[in-house]
Amino acid sequence: MHGHVKEISRASERAAELTRQLLLFSRKEQFLQPKVLNLNDIVADVEKMLRRLIGEDIELLTRLGADLNLLKVDPGQIEQALINLAVNARDAMPRGGQLILETANVEFPQPQPYRHGTMPAGSYVMLTVTDTGHGMDMETQSHIFEPFFTTKQPGGGTGLGLAQVYGIVKQSSGYIWVYSEPDMGTTFKAYFPAVQDAAAVDAETQRISEASRRGSGTVLVVEDELALGELAREFLEGLGYTVLQANNGTDALRTSEQYREPIHVMVTDVVMPGLSGPEVATRLSEAHPETKVLYMSGYTDNAVVLQGVLDKNSPFLQKPFSLDTLAEKVHDLFESHRVGN
Repeated sequence: MHGHVKEISRASERAAELTRQLLLFSRKEQFLQPKVLNLNDIVADVEKMLRRLIGEDIELLTRLGADLNLLKVDPGQIEQALINLAVNARDAMPRGGQLILETANVEFPQPQPYRHGTMPAGSYVMLTVTDTGHGMDMETQSHIFEPFFTTKQPGGGTGLGLAQVYGIVKQSSGYIWVYSEPDMGTTFKAYFPAVQDAAAVDAETQRISEASRRGSGTVLVVEDELALGELAREFLEGLGYTVLQANNGTDALRTSEQYREPIHVMVTDVVMPGLSGPEVATRLSEAHPETKVLYMSGYTDNAVVLQGVLDKNSPFLQKPFSLDTLAEKVHDLFESHRVGN
């Protein structure tokens, strides 16, 4: 059963990422969650879903480069870009064909001309998505990254898929090209800057690894959804933290008044019945000025910022989130205590 449960877990994580990406064009500013990783891992992780997505009449081939350089991107966004490109390729092959995913290291000794400027010289990791579909003429290629541009029949597409891909690649400091001819298929090539500083990679890997180890100190969890609050409490207690749990803002203030020791971190929902998370944080700081606050919400980070609920620089965790991400965020706040911030 473990394999089935693991696949269900991965599917739910992808669904969470896809839900977040649906808000891409309603947000004026995208808050990324970049990680240093191997692009091959993202392709391998999303491959099973792509096979189901494109159907049995399309053959999916992967050609992953060996000794691939690392890059720093938001893995959820890169998965979204892959899915959008796969859907676009599927629609271009109504009678079947081949979809080919490739990765490779690429070195450009000289700057490269780009559609909106110049791509700097340097080391890149390339992601290539090729289909054997009907292809595109030059006029179509000149518009494909524009929002709401589509060549599909009414009801067949929104025209946002490739515009999302372009936005994701650009926000990841990357560059994307398209190569196509009518009846000759299409190739998209996305180039992402390779991570050059090995020491920085090691430091980030160590930081992420450290976040999942045992900790110490007191955490106040404020969550009006009881099941989520209890899950967070049990998980953090398992890491070694002392955890206080409250079901709403009033309960949190009452708990904090009764607790005489330092409360190092408060993890709180932003929007709750009665007192909001920021209101609780303000009043809590009177008795516990040492407390660092981690906000969490089902709303996007930009949504709560634009509504004036949170400051842009407030530590934020968007629901749904993994327990590993929670551990990492809490660890970061305890590290800020350690260095005296």
